[in-house]
Amino acid sequence: MPTTDPAALQQFKSEVALKFQLYNSLFTSLPFHRIEKTGILLSMLLHVCEEGYKMKKNPVQIMDEFFSMHTTYRNDQERTDLLFRFVQYVERQVVLFDALEDAAFSKVNDVGGQGSLKQLKGFLEQAGPDAVDNTEDDFCVRMVLTAHPTQFYPGSVLGIINDLSKALQQNNTTQVNTYLQQLGKTPFFKKQKPTPFDEAMSLIWYLDNVFYAAVGRILTYTSNELSPWLKSGKPLLQMGFWPGGDRDGNPFVTAETTLQVAATLRSSIVKCYYLDVRRLKRRLTFKETDQLLINLEKQLYNEVFSEGPKEILDAEDMIRQLKQIRDTLVYQHNGLFAGLVDNLIQKVNAFGLYYASLDVRQDSSVHTAVYKYLQQQSEHLPEGYEEMPMDQKLNVLAGMKPLSPEYIFEDKIHQDTIDSIRAISKIQEQNGESGAYRYIISQCNSAQSIMEVYGLFLLAGWNENNLTIDIVPLFETIDDLNRAGKIMETLYQNSIYRNHLSARGNRQTIMLGFSDGTKDGGYLMANYSILHAKQSLTSISAKYNIDVLFFDGRGGPPARGGGKTHKFYASMGNDVSVKEIQLTVQGQTISSNFGTIEAAQYNMEQMLNAGLSSFLRSQKRPTLEPQQQHQFQQLAKDGFEAYIQLKEHPSFVEYLSHASALRFYAETNIGSRPAKRGTASRLNLKDLRAIPFVGAWSQLKQNVTGYYGVGTALQKAEQRGEWKQVKEMYQHSLFFKTLIDNCEMAMLKCYFPLTSHLADHPSYGEIWHMIYAEYELTRKYVFHLSGKNELMADYPVEQLSVQMRERIVLPLTTIQQFAITKVREMDGAVMPAAAESMKTAYEKLVMRCSFGIINAGRNSA
Repeated sequence: MPTTDPAALQQFKSEVALKFQLYNSLFTSLPFHRIEKTGILLSMLLHVCEEGYKMKKNPVQIMDEFFSMHTTYRNDQERTDLLFRFVQYVERQVVLFDALEDAAFSKVNDVGGQGSLKQLKGFLEQAGPDAVDNTEDDFCVRMVLTAHPTQFYPGSVLGIINDLSKALQQNNTTQVNTYLQQLGKTPFFKKQKPTPFDEAMSLIWYLDNVFYAAVGRILTYTSNELSPWLKSGKPLLQMGFWPGGDRDGNPFVTAETTLQVAATLRSSIVKCYYLDVRRLKRRLTFKETDQLLINLEKQLYNEVFSEGPKEILDAEDMIRQLKQIRDTLVYQHNGLFAGLVDNLIQKVNAFGLYYASLDVRQDSSVHTAVYKYLQQQSEHLPEGYEEMPMDQKLNVLAGMKPLSPEYIFEDKIHQDTIDSIRAISKIQEQNGESGAYRYIISQCNSAQSIMEVYGLFLLAGWNENNLTIDIVPLFETIDDLNRAGKIMETLYQNSIYRNHLSARGNRQTIMLGFSDGTKDGGYLMANYSILHAKQSLTSISAKYNIDVLFFDGRGGPPARGGGKTHKFYASMGNDVSVKEIQLTVQGQTISSNFGTIEAAQYNMEQMLNAGLSSFLRSQKRPTLEPQQQHQFQQLAKDGFEAYIQLKEHPSFVEYLSHASALRFYAETNIGSRPAKRGTASRLNLKDLRAIPFVGAWSQLKQNVTGYYGVGTALQKAEQRGEWKQVKEMYQHSLFFKTLIDNCEMAMLKCYFPLTSHLADHPSYGEIWHMIYAEYELTRKYVFHLSGKNELMADYPVEQLSVQMRERIVLPLTTIQQFAITKVREMDGAVMPAAAESMKTAYEKLVMRCSFGIINAGRNSA
């Protein structure tokens, strides 16, 4: 339901908006060079920006006016020094705003209301036992944390933010001031590019400080309160992990990294258990439980801290010991503190000795290259393999023989491909099968792509009769999504692969990627293609008695599957499998939706409620009625045609590179992966990763990927006389309504005055006008559809949050455009050393502005 509660909006105004103004004054005491003057000058710059854009001035004119009228700085060095201080200042303003929102979360959001587990329990109690159809099936929500650190602060900063939020909740002004000063002295910028292991450690911080507690709370509640309706034998919440395993286009991830991350995940969760047992000892001071706890504490201590031989720790044995302690409390001490033990039991059930299941991912082209090399060496593949029909190829791949342990590939990537598969076996030995049991294939475009991975496991020495691995195809492009059903049917008809699925419980996980789908086909077509693929795959899998599980590759912004995600899951009908909800949680989404225990619990409950509501009640209707499906398909086609016309404009990629911070993404040191796949020096759209693609549009404040084609599609529907049907679909289909709501979010974060100077550019003016015209057309038709005259009018709290955040970073977007212009002016010119130094400074300024802009957006990349 939309967050239209007037009380919530008033709480936000008083707890966040007003307090931001009050605490912002404390910034004058931050330990920056001439900070008092910096704060005053930044306020002046904000005013100059707002007035300048009203008068249609460009960023260079605005900055020149600011420097000439409000400062005495006349040389470029002094001016850039001031701009870097502005960046520092705004970065910390964003942190303050984040912390205020986190602190006010439980006051602004109805944590026990719509979408909560408490609300679900009430509904189930009223509906009675006959309303529940699937009590014996397993259901879970799997959240997979991924290595896209577009909003990751260093660990030191994360700790400060956490403490700052607590101080703000307590209205402790002295502590707030102290923490703000600490922020002023703590660097945000990473001078060196993080390694995959660094990224893993950043995510483990969230596991330790947020998910560990939040998952424990939720599972304890569901065990106590929802057990009459839930008979699942597995935890309702499960965690997955990509850093250290995701090697798609990342040459820095190796088998050694994978093993290192898996070992760290194990040691981290054992430390959490150890601390919990220590806390239990403070409460369970009874003689009947004392020795039991001491024994468990000793086992955990030896695992973490002992350097000598270690006892074999076993998660099931831990649960057995904890249940024995709990029984003692129930039967001998009236259940005193039994709830604390229940909480730890649920955590061990959920996290085992692996914490989060480590997925391995690689691009299909790498697997194909391994086989091509083997064929060139006349090893393992029969002569004429390339010319064989598909069914014969699949059988050849299914019969691969193990490579000799001494066999070494010439290419390091080929060798690592085999080593990574062997590493999975080691992880299963150490952390249990759940520690790593999924291999994901990026750019999967045929049944051969999947069987190549099956064959690689055999080459690496796995036994086909004990292949404890799920092979997960990832369909991303529009063409691959359209072919997904036929690809999987080919595999279901292959007896060897079918036997493998039978050994895996007749369950097939299939990943669908929003990011590359949107980059490939635009907002509407990507969403339609994913829905249609799910419908097709659900039908085909049922035909072969396979339970299909969908794993959604979702990013932060609507263009990458983000936004109001739980509403998409709530909208699924009986034509889409809902046996599990699996999704990636990336970058900004982690810190914005799961940055605190309260926020994480709230958002996970929303997801569980959405999934369980559909699962338990067995939806009787499809996601879209036949007429709606046809209507949506036509909208997608019309939107696709508009987007393709833009994407195929000869200046499309050049425009983005010219106007945005795209060319600087690889140098920002926010992620270990390169900004693009491949090694070609020339930038092309196919190789460009979705994160820098979407993020560049976001920083440019044009957000093309979140709305382009929507206005054209709605206009054409009206011209065909179909407006009534579209309006009815908006009013009665939660799926379509959520699609438009997320589109509105993307549009609200647009600000075209920032780039209006490009309207008259000889090379890029045409493409700027195309984008602006589509934005205005979409805005017009969205208002026509919703009956409102403001974007996100149904969500006033979020609307105000976005507006405040965008205003905070307006100086940064202006400074960034100013610096990009300066760099362009210097490109290719022969300059003295001093001028080269200034160019370097401007390039660094572009990068530094990116952090504040991205962080303020929360789901902009």
